[in-house]
Amino acid sequence: MIWLRSLLFIVAFYGWTALMCFALLWMLLLPRPQMIAVVVWYLRTLAWMERVIVGIRYEVRGAEHIPDGAFLLAAKHQSAWETMKLHLLVRDPAVILKRELMWIPIWGWYASKAKMIPVDRGAGGAAIKSLIRNSRPVRDEGRPIVIFPQGTRVPVGTYTPYRVGVGVLYESLKIPIVPLALNAGLYWPRHKFLKRPGTIVVEFLPPIPPGRPRAEAMRDLEERLEAASDRLVMAAGGPATIRPPAPVAADRRERSAPASAS
Repeated sequence: MIWLRSLLFIVAFYGWTALMCFALLWMLLLPRPQMIAVVVWYLRTLAWMERVIVGIRYEVRGAEHIPDGAFLLAAKHQSAWETMKLHLLVRDPAVILKRELMWIPIWGWYASKAKMIPVDRGAGGAAIKSLIRNSRPVRDEGRPIVIFPQGTRVPVGTYTPYRVGVGVLYESLKIPIVPLALNAGLYWPRHKFLKRPGTIVVEFLPPIPPGRPRAEAMRDLEERLEAASDRLVMAAGGPATIRPPAPVAADRRERSAPASAS
């Protein structure tokens, strides 16, 4: 039954998304706020499909920790699920994503109109500079900036070091970091066909205020975000993450490239 429901969902998801990509092209002529409102409607239809076809619901905890104005939303990235919920969780987010996604026909047009923040992960120091430059106007608009600190989707129970991008933005933009823990990978596994019924939990953690030393803020972010995500995963029957010794993790982090969405 899970296999059949997953198949039905995949057909419905891709069919509906393809239809909407073409049917909603007129949105590109609208002012950006009106286009975002239609995008939010579309994402709600996907959440309805998940609930009705696959039996996936979601619960939001800690919404009281979302500050007014601009902030960095540092989210765990376990699956594609959370990328389709960001606009339902916070107001008008700008997601940091790899530049190649902006080149996808039609989808890239929407991403550009929505003012997402592309980054060239292979450009080294130039990528960091462009990331800061492209993020400042978003901050000045008071919008949240979404970054996946590990830079890619990471399966439940697997450790991947945090990259420098979130720390650089925290230091440069002087805005708080709000960690976002979740357990979506248990129900919507990375690169897996089967979608399992259940309730995904997303939890906003208390913000890390601006002005702290970058290394200290990064340690705090990683410790709290990993611990909270493990708590949510294990409460739903999943495995804890086995992490390497702290000096090894820190050394690898310093050599890593800036983070972006996958």
